[in-house]
Amino acid sequence: MAHHTNRSGYMKLTERLNRFPLGAPPSELLYKILEMLFSEKEASLVSLLPLRLFNAKRAGRVWEMDLFSTQKILDELCDRGILMDIEKNGRQVYCLPPPMAGFFEFSLMRVRDDIDQKVLSELYYQYINVEDDFIKDLFLDGETRLGRVFVHEPVFSQENALHVLDYERATEVIKTASRIGISTCYCRHKMAHVGLDCDAPKEICMTFNASAASLVKHGFARQVDVSECLGLLETAYENNLVQFGDNVREGVNFICNCCGCCCEAMIAARKLGILHPVHTTNFIPQVQDAACKGCSKCVGVCPVEAMILVSANDPHDPKKKKARVNEEICLGCGVCARVCPDDCISLRSRAKRVITPLNTAHRVILMAIERGKLQNFIFDNQVLKSHRALAAVLGVVLKLPPIKQAMASQQMKSRYLDAMIRGLKL
Repeated sequence: MAHHTNRSGYMKLTERLNRFPLGAPPSELLYKILEMLFSEKEASLVSLLPLRLFNAKRAGRVWEMDLFSTQKILDELCDRGILMDIEKNGRQVYCLPPPMAGFFEFSLMRVRDDIDQKVLSELYYQYINVEDDFIKDLFLDGETRLGRVFVHEPVFSQENALHVLDYERATEVIKTASRIGISTCYCRHKMAHVGLDCDAPKEICMTFNASAASLVKHGFARQVDVSECLGLLETAYENNLVQFGDNVREGVNFICNCCGCCCEAMIAARKLGILHPVHTTNFIPQVQDAACKGCSKCVGVCPVEAMILVSANDPHDPKKKKARVNEEICLGCGVCARVCPDDCISLRSRAKRVITPLNTAHRVILMAIERGKLQNFIFDNQVLKSHRALAAVLGVVLKLPPIKQAMASQQMKSRYLDAMIRGLKL
């Protein structure tokens, strides 16, 4: 009993994290991670914070604490990458980001000595890469995904580049961002501590807009201009890295430059590709069979093993091979086309376009509906018993059999979704 009592703050925090669509399944490993990142008192305090943006005054009311003491705690948590502070309409507001993409990553996005990053990396590796509950919850629950792949722009000809929309281009995200921050790649940093990293560049993780402003302010990223960021994107292209970013059309918060061996999104896509754990681009590689010499370079760079060699069925050369695309698991990143020495791989549009949410609020609400957590946003104030009761009723509706759930979900989407996108202000 004493063991549970000592961990009560971490249990409350775990419950709070899992009210958000992107949570963290409880386990002994998770509690060990949280114990490294939070004191027990901090865990208890953070567990009381709203899902929506809040200011210091509201946090003080929830914590029953004076404004000066509240502000001090909030600022310290921001300095450690637990909370994010954002300037919105001329005032400072705060939010607790989800573990991923959020404070798990921030803890390794710079070298620091206030926590043992090697021990933390080992815990992350066991929790995320060995145990699979977290990855399945993060990437497979529902239909709307956390992230999407950006198309490899250099492989497009001038003619078919006209079919690439602005929000599908990493270059456009960079050029239109209000702030840009560059950090250490969390994935490769973590893998370095467990002896499994590759030689791909590490100082290449990109954040944008309000997220970048907060991370730069607290030393988790260094601010760069558009020119330098575009140069880093070119470096990513040269290293055959895949651009995996925020699954939104407007206000993209991050773009990771991913390798297939270290990066969790690519590992999930390789292991669980048939279940589509990340949203693909709207393009698919097309191999010109007659020109393909079966050199296997495209096979070597594909991060999800979607490119394979098969027999060319050449009666004059029985050993001849050619490349073939497994369209069921292909991300459409275009890295294969870049490395083809014979220019026999090009990108064509997919038959069915991939739908990308408008912005963060839109994505989060869609994910909440699909994961049965919309009630947590509608009734964010869990203090009132009446609110808890209404939340429970709505939770039941979202867990009805599929046909009835679809009807209820459609009603909630049509009635609440637009208003909530405007009012949620995530």
